[in-house]
Amino acid sequence: ISYSLETLFPQGVKDVFGIDKRSGEIRLRKDLDFEEVSLYRLQVDATDHGNPSLSGHCKVAVEVLDVND
Repeated sequence: ISYSLETLFPQGVKDVFGIDKRSGEIRLRKDLDFEEVSLYRLQVDATDHGNPSLSGHCKVAVEVLDVND
């Protein structure tokens, strides 16, 4: 199975999260800032290598908490 990641909200922040194409593990690529964005919505797509190929997806919500307060 191969995994891919798409940022649904906010648009244009694809460099914040990354995904391991083999395991599906989602990791941060840079620090998050509550004042900039407090909620991210991602879509993870999974595709197998069968013939015919099958795929599925799920949505992941990441809520950023303000730890300074």
